[in-house]
Amino acid sequence: MFAVVQLFARFRGIYQVRALTALAVCAAALAAALTAGATAPPVGPLPKPKVTRVTATRGSLVAIALPKRHGYDWRVARAVKSSVLREQTEGDVGPNVVLVFRAVGRGRASVTVAETRGERPRVYRAVRYDVTVR
Repeated sequence: MFAVVQLFARFRGIYQVRALTALAVCAAALAAALTAGATAPPVGPLPKPKVTRVTATRGSLVAIALPKRHGYDWRVARAVKSSVLREQTEGDVGPNVVLVFRAVGRGRASVTVAETRGERPRVYRAVRYDVTVR
């Protein structure tokens, strides 16, 4: 902030107006960049999830297919242990939403997915996949 004050003290008249304009443009660009990276709000409390256990080998892909319902979205509800699994892609395949993870390291990780209406926090269904990577 002190550098900005020194900059304005150095320039007078038209240079001061140009400097203020440049500062305003930079501030607007920064604000736009910060809001562009915003994500959906976290999901609320989860109902008891249906649990599926999966075993995979390191380097393999683990796909999770979830049924689509009109007006509802599946969202990853909890952080996934990134030293074991990393999300590769997701997409709609026929009547399902498919999440694909790569098994990157040995260990155990849980993928908890919640069904919500849009980006609202209320959860209608939850599933959990406990993945063991060997």
